[in-house]
Formats: sequence, structure tokens, C-alpha cells
Amino acid sequence: MLFKFIAGAATAMTVMSGVAFAQSSTVNGAAGGAITGAIVGGPAGAAIGGVAGAVVGTAIDPPPEKVVTYVREAPAPSARVVVKEKVVVGQPLPETVVVTPVPDDPTYAYAVVNDERVIVEPSSRKVIQVIK
Repeated sequence: MLFKFIAGAATAMTVMSGVAFAQSSTVNGAAGGAITGAIVGGPAGAAIGGVAGAVVGTAIDPPPEKVVTYVREAPAPSARVVVKEKVVVGQPLPETVVVTPVPDDPTYAYAVVNDERVIVEPSSRKVIQVIK
């Protein structure tokens, strides 16, 4: 029984970490974690998956479409910004990168780094989405 619980919890956490990076999942957050946990580990897995999914889900919720559209169409800065680090969702941008607030929604900001447009959380500078 204990082995099944531990295996279910580990599998649920592994699956949820993959969902965190997928960004295109239709079921995410607490509900997605609970479903995945229940499938893998039964009732205990559902509880653990729900908690993990809630944490992951709040971190990866995509910005509103109007913000994505604005960032996609906003004029690029004249100076090209290049950094050695790879731009990764969930990781902060280096302090050398200037982020610009989104005028209609100041809870988001954006930057153009390594020729990629990225949406960030202004206070933490964490990348929320990379616009392809």
C-alpha cells in the first residue's frame, strides 16, 4: 500500500511537471492535477496531484489573448537585446533586459530578447510566455 502511494505520488509529480512546460494543455491547475493523480495513484494521488496542480496551474496560466496580441504587434525596440542565457518560461530575465509594461494590463510586461518576444511578470521578471 505504501509503495503504491509513493509510486503514485512520484508519477503524479512527474506528469504535472511536464504539464507545467507544455503550456497548451486544456486541463491544468488543481483540476488537472487531481485528475492525473487519481488516474495514477487513486484517491491519495488525486489529493497530491490537486495540490501540485494548483501550484503549477497558477504559475503557468497564460496571459489574456489581448496581452498576447499586443506583445506580438508592439513595435520592437531599436536596440537588439542578446543574452547568453536561454529564455525559459518560469525563469526570470537578466537584470540587463529592459521590460516594458503592457499599457492596458500592467500586471504584464514584455521584452524582445534574442529575437523572441516574451511576456513577463513585472515584479519578478519571470517569463510567463514566449511568443512564437
